Amino acid sequence: MNKRLLAVPALGALLAFGAVGCGDDNSKQLESWAANVCGAAKDPIAQAQTALADTGQVKTGEAPADLQKRLSADIGRLAKTNQDIAAAIDGAGAPKVDEGAGLQKDTVTELTKAADGYLEVQKKLDALPNADQAKFADGLRSVADQVQQLASLSTQAQGKLQRGDLGSAMAKQEGCKPGSAAAAPTSPATGGAATDSPSDGATGAPADGTAGGASPAAGGASGTQAPSAPAPTASAS
Repeated sequence: MNKRLLAVPALGALLAFGAVGCGDDNSKQLESWAANVCGAAKDPIAQAQTALADTGQVKTGEAPADLQKRLSADIGRLAKTNQDIAAAIDGAGAPKVDEGAGLQKDTVTELTKAADGYLEVQKKLDALPNADQAKFADGLRSVADQVQQLASLSTQAQGKLQRGDLGSAMAKQEGCKPGSAAAAPTSPATGGAATDSPSDGATGAPADGTAGGASPAAGGASGTQAPSAPAPTASAS
């Protein structure tokens, strides 16, 4: 009888020890997963920041054709960075969290959708006639709206990963630390060639539920200016 009584607390201690061990192991798995993702996404994050910042830059005297070419290159780069970040998340496998496989799949799907969207916007931009500056400016306003929407989609997709224990693990990684890519993206410069009286460009704040980490695909320097035909202000993402 005494042996049976002793066996109960002993079993309870073993179960408790096992639970603690599992938790520690899961924490290490999450940190390993985050390290893989953030390590692979670090360069695309930096490239996305640069591209988004450049879309808001005003270069005095820049011809419409040159502006069109520059913005097209930026948008093409944003498509590529979203593809690269999606590949990093896909290649890392499902994180060891509740519904991790679904979370991974949804994020990859939305990032791929954003990348495809950027490619479509790039085609639209390339097709804009630039001989008439007023018409060109109107076309760029539409492009600006779509870039803002796609930046928000990308930001929100990655925000799904940055919650709870997984978000905490990602926040420890250099490539995904808060502030490394969380600045609001600027609107693409509009209005054709830059004028001497620029007005503030619209910004789209990343929504993301970015608790615990920065959103890789969002970014860009805030405070840049767009020419006198400003892009419409996007709603907070």
